[in-house]
Amino acid sequence: MTVLQRKVTIIYYQNDGLELHHKVKIFDQNSEGRVIIPQDFKKDKSIIAVCDGEVEILNKVGDRILSVNYMVTSQ
Repeated sequence: MTVLQRKVTIIYYQNDGLELHHKVKIFDQNSEGRVIIPQDFKKDKSIIAVCDGEVEILNKVGDRILSVNYMVTSQ
């Protein structure tokens, strides 16, 4: 029996933060075509989306906040 695999991009949060992350991985899929994400990958994550193939993320929530240079003025 052949095990089918699929390349996916997974978008997720780490459970200890609000920064959005993504990873491109290859996982097994079941006979209905659903990707089987191993428990060790799911550990400490909240998965937001599973996208087919390799997705190029151009902007994420919080990117602009992290890239802004703040000036501190003394009073």
